[in-house]
Amino acid sequence: MAPALADPFNDSSALREFVINQGNGVKGLSELGLTSLPKQYIQPLEERTCMTNIVPQDSIPIIDMSNWEDPKLAKSICDAASKWGFFQIVNHDVPIHVLDNVKDATYRFFRLPAEVKNKYSKDHSSSNNVRFGTSFTPQAEKALEWKDYLSLFYVSEKEASALWPSVCREQVLDYMKKSEVVIKHLLQVLMKGLNVNEIDKTKESLLMGSMRTNLNYYPKCPNPEFTVGVGRHSDVSTLTILLQDEIGGLFVRENEGDNWIHVPPIKGSLVINVGDALQIISNGRYKSVEHRVVANGNNNRISVPIFVNPRPADMIGPLLELISSGEKPIYKQVLYSDYVKHFFRKAHDGKKTIGFVEL
Repeated sequence: MAPALADPFNDSSALREFVINQGNGVKGLSELGLTSLPKQYIQPLEERTCMTNIVPQDSIPIIDMSNWEDPKLAKSICDAASKWGFFQIVNHDVPIHVLDNVKDATYRFFRLPAEVKNKYSKDHSSSNNVRFGTSFTPQAEKALEWKDYLSLFYVSEKEASALWPSVCREQVLDYMKKSEVVIKHLLQVLMKGLNVNEIDKTKESLLMGSMRTNLNYYPKCPNPEFTVGVGRHSDVSTLTILLQDEIGGLFVRENEGDNWIHVPPIKGSLVINVGDALQIISNGRYKSVEHRVVANGNNNRISVPIFVNPRPADMIGPLLELISSGEKPIYKQVLYSDYVKHFFRKAHDGKKTIGFVEL
């Protein structure tokens, strides 16, 4: 039951009970029709998006993938991964209907009653591989983020059939399957850019041995200027493949300065970004870059990222091919699951996670 509207969440335990324990999420808060943002979501000034730091004329590269054989395409991908860490791809062979279906499925999941979604929460889910949640790491955050999500770690079709919510299972599996060809092509090109000409089974496992898909929901927000959808961070993946809807709100930090660039939604495109794992594996040649999502006062927004990762039990570090050719390693070897745990045990804090492995 929703609390009465007169300053209902002055008490943090009431907010936690409604948002987290009852499974209402920020979607439930948004639907209460609050006229002001609960104080628990008010971000410190330095974490809010300052519109004077937005560079409207700049754009991350947009790359046409229609001709894989074109050597200029490979150069464009490697340049984008090393200079920007982010790029959009169009004409990429993932059918538009597959993208539309997974967006529809995302809305279907978040329209479910709170008690149904709550079956997949940390306290109730039958598996760590299926997790409905809100914000990022609520127990570690001084200010919460205005986002709900469903996280689906892929182990096998059999497990997905048994554990993933039926309203989105088939659509997410199809999206992951159809994206795999693109992911492999991108990784082959990026490895060739490091003079690694063959991806054997061991390397394939290191680069894309596990995958996780998130369904993200950013509901309409009162006072969006005081909070964030997602705070500043870089991903811990090898690559992230992001499908965003037409609303927009994703911003990328420009070359480690204080300026931010909006990533405009392009119908049918996918946004690709380098994650920390690839920055480490490439010995810093490819860059993972800070990004954030702003809250929106007028529209609900969704996005569906596929995080392409090493396996949890893999050791990650600069590729032997790079070190044996004389490059000095700038990162140590680390167990990937330890790196991920380090990321998730704290609030979003820009690019600080990478310091965990710097030599």
